[in-house]
Amino acid sequence: MQSLLQNLKNEIEEKVKAIKDDSDLEKLRLEYLSRKGKFTLTLKKIKEVAIAERPALGKIANDVKTEIEHIFEQTKNSGSASDLKKEKIYDPTVPGKKNPVGSLHPVTKIMQELNEVFKSLNFEIYEDNEITTEEQAFDNLNFPPDHPARESMDTYWIKDVTPTFRSDKTAIKLRGKDKFCLRPHLTGNSVNYMRKHKPPFRFVYPGRVFRSEATDAGHEKCFYQYEALIVDKNVSLSNGRILIKTILECVFGYEVKIRMRAGFFPFVEPGFEIDMECQICKGKGCGICKHDGWVEMMPGGPPHKNVFKAGGIDSKKWQGFYINIGLDRLVMMKHGINDIRLMHSGDLRFLRQF
Repeated sequence: MQSLLQNLKNEIEEKVKAIKDDSDLEKLRLEYLSRKGKFTLTLKKIKEVAIAERPALGKIANDVKTEIEHIFEQTKNSGSASDLKKEKIYDPTVPGKKNPVGSLHPVTKIMQELNEVFKSLNFEIYEDNEITTEEQAFDNLNFPPDHPARESMDTYWIKDVTPTFRSDKTAIKLRGKDKFCLRPHLTGNSVNYMRKHKPPFRFVYPGRVFRSEATDAGHEKCFYQYEALIVDKNVSLSNGRILIKTILECVFGYEVKIRMRAGFFPFVEPGFEIDMECQICKGKGCGICKHDGWVEMMPGGPPHKNVFKAGGIDSKKWQGFYINIGLDRLVMMKHGINDIRLMHSGDLRFLRQF
């Protein structure tokens, strides 16, 4: 029995030398070590040996089995078979594998492009908190106390939460009387900029805003705006018009027709509804522009004197011009997207197109 076990081990050692790949190695292992393998069946014959000889023979069998298993494991790990060795040789002629690379969100891409353009025009890029107060979001912007925008149907109010850090990680302490909300627009935070800087100045303020409203193809609860403000001695409506056309030309790569209609917004006086020609139908009328040929893009106008007052600026000495454009709508217009909900769906099938 002892010589039979040793012969099986020698057989395995010889056959291993001819192994070409992992598949052949596994077949050989099963041939000897599976439930019906040669070595396993030989072990079963130990019970036919005299009882007195079984312990010593069992120890020899276990040692031989351990050696056989070691042979298989060592052969697999060393890659001694010719095919395994070939797989480990580096071949510089084999084409490399391209690693998948992600892409920027279309809103992020346009935001960065606009930032670069305005940097070249000596505008500062401004950032502030996404959590703001009723004073900053409404009081400083000349919203009357009973204005519907203050209602919970339009604004996300935060209960019993006091933010302790600004977006730039510096600690702040806000007054106990403040009522907190997610910023419904960027314009309220821009008053913070006015309080820290002396005019003349010019800055752009990109960021995310939140509105408590029902979502549909044209409306979302969370979206991006891009605000710009110029304050100087002499700022005319023509300056504001040039500012608007600069943004649109940057996004679309060509001059876009605009129109400025009279409109009411508490934070500007006079106020304008600023529309752009629909780039889907080129002004002919389609479902995106509701067959009007024009798409409402932004409010704009000179800052109201009460807004200047809240920002610590003398409205008798200084003039300015605000615009606040919806970036999501710009992206939709540029790429022919007919549902704003796709923009923040996280659907990779949609995002991989950009």
